[in-house]
Amino acid sequence: MTGLIAIAGGIGSGKSVVAQILRVMGHEVYDCDREARRLMDRDEEMKCRIAELISAEVILDDRSIDRRRLAEIVFADEIMLSRLNGIVHSAVRDDIARWAASRSGRPLWVESAIVYESGIDSMVDEVWEVTAPVELRVKRVMSRNAMTRRQVMERIEAQSRNVTMRPHHCVKTIVNDEIAPLLPQILRLL
Repeated sequence: MTGLIAIAGGIGSGKSVVAQILRVMGHEVYDCDREARRLMDRDEEMKCRIAELISAEVILDDRSIDRRRLAEIVFADEIMLSRLNGIVHSAVRDDIARWAASRSGRPLWVESAIVYESGIDSMVDEVWEVTAPVELRVKRVMSRNAMTRRQVMERIEAQSRNVTMRPHHCVKTIVNDEIAPLLPQILRLL
């Protein structure tokens, strides 16, 4: 078993389900989305850069971030998404490194939809790529996030057009299509 493993996959693929199964089994999983939000909420410099490079309107009077508005802006504009990613990626990578160093000696997982473009792929020993058919992904996201089909497709397209995949030396695929059971696939990889 390797030290640091990425759980990758686009929105609605089921990477969070895989991460939750691992947590239930007693493994530690770093959730990049949750931790990026935490970092953004606490770091005033990040908020200032978001206001300057993306839109001041997403920083509210109480200094919180209007995440819905921020998502509307960045998922509709490739340049804005690139700017946001530029602000957040290095902070998340640094946080992952600190987190992993404090837990040495056992396998750890990092859950992220943007493993390659964030540079996380260079930090991990292997990548578990969670896949699912696009229509199933759309259905899942519309159901859980009360989003329109157009909004979901914008996010899927934004994630896929911004992937500059550098082949990782060890990629393992998990199919989450409601046909192949997840648990046996995860157990095989462990």
